[in-house]
Amino acid sequence: MEEKMKKSILYPVIGAAALIAAFICYYITLPAINIHSSGFWFFLMGAVAAVMLIYTIRKTGKEIAYSGLDSVRLSLAEYPLLKWLGILFLAILAVYGIGTLLSSPVINAKRYQQLMSVETRNFSEDIKEADYRSIPLLDKDSAALLGDRKMGSLVDMVSQFEVADDYTQINYNNVPVRVTPLVYASPIKWLTNQRDGIPAYILIDMTTQDTECVMLEEGIKYSKSEYFNRNLYRHLRFRFPTYIFGDQLFFEIDDSGVPYWVCPVKKFSIGLFGGETVGRVVLVNAVTGECTDYAVEDVPTWIDKVYSAELLMQLYDYYGLYQHGFFNSILGQRDCLVTTNGYNYLALDDDVWVYTGVTSVNGDQSNVGFVLMNQRTMETRYYEVEGATELSAMSSAEGQVQNLGYRAGFPLLLNIADEPTYFMALKDDAGLVKKYAMVNVQKYQWVAIGDTIEECEKDYKELLSTNGIVSPNQGERLEISGVIELIAPVVLEGNTHYYIGISGSDELFDADLSEEGLYEIVRFREGDRISLVYEENYGLNPVREIRQ
Repeated sequence: MEEKMKKSILYPVIGAAALIAAFICYYITLPAINIHSSGFWFFLMGAVAAVMLIYTIRKTGKEIAYSGLDSVRLSLAEYPLLKWLGILFLAILAVYGIGTLLSSPVINAKRYQQLMSVETRNFSEDIKEADYRSIPLLDKDSAALLGDRKMGSLVDMVSQFEVADDYTQINYNNVPVRVTPLVYASPIKWLTNQRDGIPAYILIDMTTQDTECVMLEEGIKYSKSEYFNRNLYRHLRFRFPTYIFGDQLFFEIDDSGVPYWVCPVKKFSIGLFGGETVGRVVLVNAVTGECTDYAVEDVPTWIDKVYSAELLMQLYDYYGLYQHGFFNSILGQRDCLVTTNGYNYLALDDDVWVYTGVTSVNGDQSNVGFVLMNQRTMETRYYEVEGATELSAMSSAEGQVQNLGYRAGFPLLLNIADEPTYFMALKDDAGLVKKYAMVNVQKYQWVAIGDTIEECEKDYKELLSTNGIVSPNQGERLEISGVIELIAPVVLEGNTHYYIGISGSDELFDADLSEEGLYEIVRFREGDRISLVYEENYGLNPVREIRQ
């Protein structure tokens, strides 16, 4: 009777303990309840193994209690539950292993190759001549220096918060910027501040390098740095238990500056675990935690980041490698192409596009072309432009300043006089931008260096002119008159410039206030009539004289 009472108490206790342990494991690891999730299968195997362990410990304890330590043995015939648990564990493992094999490119090379559609386009038609108002002049590392410097100046917050490492590049009101939230400086700082949430985010203008700490009326309550149920990953998992979220969740702001988390949901179209793309997007209001679920094709246009750069490059590698099957990519390697080691971003049509070069798998120092991949729609454009790889161009630029020891950042691809041109910043050991370089893609020995962008561009165009690329009339002084449609001040390299648009002209004119006689431009407004003497140029036409 006493033994039965012990069993009636012991079994529920063991069961309750197992359930609590399973919940804690789930709460920490957060696997998606989805057969396409590897984490789900590992969770199942872990759960079965845990039950087997508990069962074994219990049976072993009974053997010791009744017959002593020397008689301990677990016979599958005596304990069939252990046998069936073992079979279940092996069955789960087998399904996972077979599913992995059937999902691999080895037997699905053609399907992998067709995951991405690529359109061949014309470079000079798609990539307009350089407009420095829309060119991000800072990379992520340089943006991080500015963000840390800004945070250091905020005495009231620097002891409680730090700057997150997100620095998402987006187009904000047609200007390329990087945004990143603050995070709690430590668990103790979280404990004292979590009631009001994170009070601000950092916004960096990538063209002017202006850095702003944007204060919020109500703090960010849902983020990666939160704990327990307000942690972003846990918030998403409990709202969408079957969704497999991407490895990167992007911090963005809408056109009104409201902070959101853009959370891509993985889609697998080849077997259990293969053919990863994005099928849906969950938009989380970082302040309220409100979630909106979109099909990927219905994502609002203000969102810039849906597909990560790494995923897009992986999809293009599938496209380039498996054109003639899997084994050709390993053995013959006929027509096999891959992306180069690095990427950057371009702003086109109010979207963010990932730029990277395309080269052969042989590891030579030349590109056969480059691709632009839209991070919102996955639209991919290929441009057949042969030339140096980005790393070769970076080495060429560094060679021009080897006495200074500057290092080149990963380049942007610009259109200068209809010539594909690598544009990069040259930084010192502290990560500060000291000079700029332009390198011709096809003739990477043509390198121009300047302390400012304008100086660099001028030297580069002179280099093109010397080699017969730029037409002789480039730089000719012309005059234009008309009504001002656009006039906007911009700070470049510490100098104030006014960008001017004239009715009836598609050109843009640049009045540099540091030049003599141009300061009077500040008196003009939109709708005023003006006459400008300018120097014909690609992109921005520098103003030399103002006439009324």
